[in-house]
Formats: sequence, structure tokens, C-alpha cells
Amino acid sequence: MSLEEYITRIILPRYDAFDGGHKQDHALSVIHESLKLARQYHADERMAYVIAAYHDLGLAVDREHHHLHSGEMLLADQTLRQWFSEEQILTMKEAVEDHRASSKNPPRSIYGAIVAEADRQIDPDDVIFRTMAYSRKLYPDGDFETLYQRSLEHLHEKYAEGGYLRLWLNSERNQQGLEALRALIRDEERLKQKCRDCIS
Repeated sequence: MSLEEYITRIILPRYDAFDGGHKQDHALSVIHESLKLARQYHADERMAYVIAAYHDLGLAVDREHHHLHSGEMLLADQTLRQWFSEEQILTMKEAVEDHRASSKNPPRSIYGAIVAEADRQIDPDDVIFRTMAYSRKLYPDGDFETLYQRSLEHLHEKYAEGGYLRLWLNSERNQQGLEALRALIRDEERLKQKCRDCIS
């Protein structure tokens, strides 16, 4: 079995158990963007591929510390040792741990910066969808106003001016997306309609 077959058949299907914002399509999108950034920064594409594939697996344990659990899962995976050295595996573990958007410390390697940047995916429509999907998971019986208020609070905490989100590579895609998202957050009427569209 090749590395790609292993990731595709064994690792990525684990995302099927997660909330709507963290399904396989999210992992595949982070993989795609990580590979682009790895080429741009002359990093090992196979390492970037694995890091992106494992980055959210820790959601199976809990959300708050998922980045640490994800790193431990990668480190514990003996199958990876047929393709990577122990040094590479440790670097990949640290990169997975460093992807968390709320981290105040810069990533320890280019690989952590790559997966963090790739995971941001600051497309306003996608961010709104994922935020509402997670609100729905938290409050499965909540009415629209409950879901909206939780989503609005999260959007302000993370993405608004002064929010905790950090862009370590400042890719043009994410810079433009963040500007557009911040404009949407300031336009509450339009934001509320987009949130409503997510659940209709």
C-alpha cells in the first residue's frame, strides 16, 4: 500500500464522524492548500500531505485540545515509519500541534506554518457555514437566534479586528478572505441572512 492509499483509505474516512465543518472535504481542502504552499516554500510535499491529513483527527477525543491529540495520533502511527524517519515524524507531530488558530506562539517549523495557513481557509461563505455547523452541533435543538448569537460571538472572537486568529505566512488568499469576512461581520444584516441561508 502506498502512502497516498493509506491516507485515503485509512486516515481520511475518520473525518466522517466529525461535525459538518470538519468532514473529509475540509481535510482534502487543507491537503490541497498545504501542497500548494509546500511547493511555494520548497518544503517536503509528502510531509505536508501527512500533516494536513492528520491535523484534525484529535476531534475524536475533544475539540479544545484536538491539535495535541492529533499530534499524538500521528506520532503513535507505526505505519508512517515505513515512509518517514523518526526526525520527520517528530517534525510532523509538532506541525500538527502548531496548527491551532488560537495559538499565541509561532509554529516551530515551516510545516506548522504551512498547515496553519492552509487550515485558515478564510472564504467568508465557508467560514459562516462551518461556524453555523458547529453551533448546530453544540445546540442541536437550538432555534435560529440561539445558533446565530453563538456564531456571531465566535466570529467576533476569532476573525474581527483584534480577534485571536493569526496568519503566519500571510498568503494573499487568506488576506483577501479575511478582509472580506471582516466587512461581512461589520454588516450584521447581511451576515444574519448568510447564517440563515446555512440552515434553510
